[in-house]
Amino acid sequence: MQRGTSVCRLQNSAQPAELAQNGDFVIGGIFSFRTGQDYVINTFQTIPEVRKCKNFNFREFKFAQAVIFAIDEINKNPGMLPNFKLGYKIYDNCGTMDIMRAALALMSGQKEEVSDESCTKTETVQAILGHSGSRPTIAFAQVVGRFQVPVISHFATCACLSNREAYPTFFRTIPSDYYQSRALAKLVKHFGWTWIGAVAVDNEYGLNGITAFVQAAQEYEVCTEYSEAFSSSDPPEKLLRIVEVIKQATSKVIVAFMSHREIKLLAQELHRQNITGLQWVGSDAWITDHSLTDSEGHSILVGSLGYTVSKAKILGLEEHLRRLQPSQFPASQFVRDFWEETFDCSLNGTANTQRKPCSGSESLQSVTSQFTDATELRFTNNIYKSVYAVAHALDNLIKCEEGMGPFSNGSCADPKQIQPWQNHLFELNPSRYELVNIQMTNKGTMEGATVGIYDASLPESHQFIMNKIPVVWGNRLTEVPVSVCSGSCPPGTHKVLQKGKPYSYFCSIYSIHCMKCPPMYWSNEQRDACIPKSIEFLALNELLGTLLVSFSVLGVFLTLITTLIFYCHKETPLVRANNSELSFLLLGSLNLCFLCSLTFIGRPSEWSCMLRHTAFGITFVLCISCVLGKTIVVLMAFRATLPGRNVMKWFGPTQQRLCVVAFTLIQVLICILWLAISPPFPSLNLLLYKDRIILECSVGSALGFWAVLGYIGLLAMLCFILAFLARKLPDNFNEAKFITFSMLIFCAVWITFIPAYVSSPGKFTVAVEIFAILASGFGLLFCIFMPKCYIIMFRPERNTKKHIMGKASNNDIHVHH
Repeated sequence: MQRGTSVCRLQNSAQPAELAQNGDFVIGGIFSFRTGQDYVINTFQTIPEVRKCKNFNFREFKFAQAVIFAIDEINKNPGMLPNFKLGYKIYDNCGTMDIMRAALALMSGQKEEVSDESCTKTETVQAILGHSGSRPTIAFAQVVGRFQVPVISHFATCACLSNREAYPTFFRTIPSDYYQSRALAKLVKHFGWTWIGAVAVDNEYGLNGITAFVQAAQEYEVCTEYSEAFSSSDPPEKLLRIVEVIKQATSKVIVAFMSHREIKLLAQELHRQNITGLQWVGSDAWITDHSLTDSEGHSILVGSLGYTVSKAKILGLEEHLRRLQPSQFPASQFVRDFWEETFDCSLNGTANTQRKPCSGSESLQSVTSQFTDATELRFTNNIYKSVYAVAHALDNLIKCEEGMGPFSNGSCADPKQIQPWQNHLFELNPSRYELVNIQMTNKGTMEGATVGIYDASLPESHQFIMNKIPVVWGNRLTEVPVSVCSGSCPPGTHKVLQKGKPYSYFCSIYSIHCMKCPPMYWSNEQRDACIPKSIEFLALNELLGTLLVSFSVLGVFLTLITTLIFYCHKETPLVRANNSELSFLLLGSLNLCFLCSLTFIGRPSEWSCMLRHTAFGITFVLCISCVLGKTIVVLMAFRATLPGRNVMKWFGPTQQRLCVVAFTLIQVLICILWLAISPPFPSLNLLLYKDRIILECSVGSALGFWAVLGYIGLLAMLCFILAFLARKLPDNFNEAKFITFSMLIFCAVWITFIPAYVSSPGKFTVAVEIFAILASGFGLLFCIFMPKCYIIMFRPERNTKKHIMGKASNNDIHVHH
């Protein structure tokens, strides 16, 4: 059978790259060589066509050539990517929709036809460089990120792109606008401008940037009179309305967070209406854009201040730019248009007959233009570093040694099948800016003179530094402009938000309203400053804490005395008849109960919060388990009514020990679950009092807390019921009566504890809990042990076997150790 010739075909036509070169590894790029386009409304009845772009943007074309230069440089370097060649696919698109189209083409590798031998071979680029704008980058980076294709931008500064969940494969070689916004706020504060206006481009870049700036400015007590936003695609009425706002405003400093397109439109309209005397503070998207010189009304922007990335030199780039000729990129329509625009000629084969003919062999060596100017490389250096970042990542994968690789079990990638997700990239994001001042040169062009620096990595007091270069101020201003809010507000008054102006404030003199202090602060006696609130907890050095500690120590002392008395008389009939082993265990657990109350006093910490509740729960269950064991012993002994039948063999010493251990172990498990799921922790109660903070232990899981108390209550009720059933036993053996009284006191204390605990404020909640522990502990100690101590010490004649057996001689009682 003859082998078939099956192929994979693309259903729709593929958009070719503007500039391309084959290679073993291909790097993609998206730039906007033209930044203007005619805006249309898509009906979506047909597939939208690629929109035609207009107006040259030489800076973007220089970005693309920097990519090509860096790739050629790497390919000539024998130490990088040996035996492999880098290629590129660079798209020229404007408008978010077509930029997205280009990104998808780079991601999918749109090849018209692929044979069956390589049908499954991916043509996805190793990374996508660009775009310069935040808005289009936001659009395609989120989609491309789902397919693990790295996106590296040299100019997209929106802080929103730092969200790793939304943009998992986005990296950049430029600082985030978070740093730029704070730097701009510090700049206006430095010059004493506390009353400013703000305008932004109506997209993610502008709105996020200006919002971050306003928030940072408020920290420096800078008031914003107005905040407006528009886009170059908005109807003219919106721009005219914003110009009217600026015209009517009293602030003389305007912070503009926008691109070069919007600032040109704004400056043009202000120039037409002869609105002068303004000081502009600009973002990096327009402050150093050379195309501003060509715009109408550009003189309004002279004297503008703003931050941009530092200048750099790239050796050999200028020579590379000047060697450009159309023959290098025969398929590129833009290169032909660029050539005709630069030399004002018409290339062979074009329909433009209004210009002189040219062959394409002309030279750029003597041409002076924005494209060939390599004296001030800022963002171009960022794109240059982006290429090297990808190249180094690929180089590391190629030179990987098995067992030392970055993947599972130290494995390495297949050099012939390296996937984009295998490139381990790290974001190069130094938060350092140069402060530039737009000044007019002798040539009639505008250039940015560096007049200072801002470095967020330095200490706060050294981040902003001005140099000695004189600053040229805004149009028609001869000295530092003054733009301030009303003077400082008198003590006890504050700035009040003006109605209808979301960021505008005025000082309310002798206002009856008060400035709200932060949650951790409270006003001083003069009501003119916020001072830290005092932190309150049940401390040892206060009267209530001292009293509770004294009672705890007294309980420990009495328990030890009782233990000593019982130990010295452990062979007497009274001690032996009252089950001495359980008695000593009960005394030991009572000691622990009195001691655990001490953990409730003092400054709560993470460990003390966990210890106090669990120690209390476990020690009390141990107490009640011992009492319950004694009750069962008494009840079973006196309920054995059949002569000669020894029922105590079913509840002897071994069973008694197991009973105590089992009951206690259940409480231990409850506490372990409580600590594992949601343990108690120290918390600040800011709501109970306005002038102080209560530092307390939050129970964490309310279910765990009440489960511990509920289990103690369950055992106490069971013990009380059994003791009540044994209340009519012979009077001379009155153990059951004493247990009944002790359990009555115990239950009464803890039943009244619940409403008292819930209703007690602040540190008194802890005091109520300690009181309940001490009261129930003293109840058990006095009711069960004090009568026996009285007989042992003061009525020894009653401490005899004959007296103890008394009326119970008819029952065969063997309650012993």
